[in-house]
Amino acid sequence: MLDYDISTQSLSHKTLLITGAGDGIGREAALTYAACGATVILLGKTVSKLESVYDEIVESGGATPAIIPLDLQGATSTHYEAMAATIEEQFGYLDGILHNASVLGYLSPFEQVGEKLWNEVMQVNVTSLFLMTKPLIKLLKKAPKASVIFTSSSVGKKGRGFWGPYAISKFAVEGMMQTLADEYKDSTIRFNAINPGATKTSMRAKAYPAEDTSQLKTPKEHMPAYVYLMADDSAHVNGESFDLQPK
Repeated sequence: MLDYDISTQSLSHKTLLITGAGDGIGREAALTYAACGATVILLGKTVSKLESVYDEIVESGGATPAIIPLDLQGATSTHYEAMAATIEEQFGYLDGILHNASVLGYLSPFEQVGEKLWNEVMQVNVTSLFLMTKPLIKLLKKAPKASVIFTSSSVGKKGRGFWGPYAISKFAVEGMMQTLADEYKDSTIRFNAINPGATKTSMRAKAYPAEDTSQLKTPKEHMPAYVYLMADDSAHVNGESFDLQPK
């Protein structure tokens, strides 16, 4: 998977939704998916960042993307249902979702975690996945082979002190992926998760501000795995959680 051979036809004719598409792994995934032949739907809260990705895809000859400006912090089921209706009207169906968007909150002793921080992290990292995926399943069912990739974390597999809300939210993400994978195991939709590990992103910099980033993997180095799980070559893979780096 880590050495998957990416080509301009790997995701040909697929329509893929990427959340957090304006920065970091989401941005790189959007650019890579487009270069592999997919039509990408860019979802994020900062329009200028989405427009930058849009322009880069168009300039490189990729299929014209769609942009969905949406702040997951304040979005409700009504927003996601309207989004699903728009995607269905424009594209007819959906071949895949990369649930990439997450928030860290901040590191803190558990007894000092405030209700506001807890709710903000859970809203983006867990509740938005639930509210968004529900109305999109009917579009995924229309695709010949659909793939949903969740974003996990090492602290969502083994709890780590001071990572409170973020770590707990990622345990929930793992549970959501496993539940959906089992429920749809006899369908054409598969659900998996990727834990990218230590990667050169703004979130990583927030968690480890003094870290030597020259030793970190870049989002681009992870792309073979992200393409593989979206490609038809992984149609048999369901309910798995992949660690892209040694622990």
